[in-house]
Amino acid sequence: MRVIVVGAGVVGTMHAWQAVERGHEVVQIERETEARGASLRNFGQIWVSGRAAGEELETALRARELWEEIGARVPKLGFRANGSLTPVRGALELAVAEAAVAREDAAARGHKLLTPAEARALNPALRGEFSAALYCERDAAVEPRTAQLALREELLKSPNYTFRPGREVREVIGSSAVRDDHGDVHSGDVVVLCTGAWLGGLVRELAGPELPVRRVRLQMMQTEPLGEPLTTSVADADSFRYYPAYRSGALDDLNSGQPQAETAARHKMQLLMVQRADGGLTIGDTHEYEHPFAFDTLEDPYDHLTEVVESLLGRPLPKIRRRWAGVYAQCTDPSRVVHRQRVRDGVWLVTGPGGRGMTCSPAIAETTANELGW
Repeated sequence: MRVIVVGAGVVGTMHAWQAVERGHEVVQIERETEARGASLRNFGQIWVSGRAAGEELETALRARELWEEIGARVPKLGFRANGSLTPVRGALELAVAEAAVAREDAAARGHKLLTPAEARALNPALRGEFSAALYCERDAAVEPRTAQLALREELLKSPNYTFRPGREVREVIGSSAVRDDHGDVHSGDVVVLCTGAWLGGLVRELAGPELPVRRVRLQMMQTEPLGEPLTTSVADADSFRYYPAYRSGALDDLNSGQPQAETAARHKMQLLMVQRADGGLTIGDTHEYEHPFAFDTLEDPYDHLTEVVESLLGRPLPKIRRRWAGVYAQCTDPSRVVHRQRVRDGVWLVTGPGGRGMTCSPAIAETTANELGW
């Protein structure tokens, strides 16, 4: 079988990976020299802890297994089973963490409630004051800015894989062929469009104007090296408000009795923080849903994140090295992990994993391969 993959972000690259692993010939086409979208502008988290029960959690757990397997073969991914800690303060936040630990699927997530001393033994960099911490053993991380490069380097070892960068697909021809903006036609047995947040142009033409996917904008930042290990990923209790696994009566009480800080509420914020291989910290994020998106980044969210992080670390942040904004595609149906649609005979669109893209992409691609009979 010959598979044409359009898009070289993490979802597209994992589809190419699955096809090559199954012995198929793959041509992967990317309109940029390298993918520069949400697949690079994220935390690199393999985030199991907050996923909704059912298909979403099952997908995340399967993806976690696949990431670990691939990471063993491709060390440059920087895969590490670092787990996560969510420190909580006060009775209302603690009650949400206790409800999470009491869930039937808590063991599958590796959820445990730790005392401050136990949390600091696991992650000594957390010197701030907190009442307890929710630990998720199954969370992990990779290096987002280099993961696709590492995967492609491994894929290029196969004679069955060809990468065509700097080519925008403009047209689908008949069944299972595309024409790029160089005028070249790439024919195969199946075409998989993994175009990320690019939802106009050819995607709109094929899928129609009612595609159930929206674009979401976020802001993030990265610091200079911390100077010490941050041994787990770290979230704050605002993440409870964002992730579906924490919905409970206790969360309702938190939302009514302890509303978010004004800046956090206005920008729909949570703290997520991961240490990079060079020691710097990736910190975020915000969520903007209304179009048109702003073209600039705002300082108030960064000030809020800095205050929250410093209160958990009990020390000043290192100098901020870079700030950025990103846009990702998200299904508008929250029950769906990804939007997978046959838009023409032999042509499939796979998009809209939202903030789950980095976490779930290996399992999303595996499911596509299984459903298409690769």
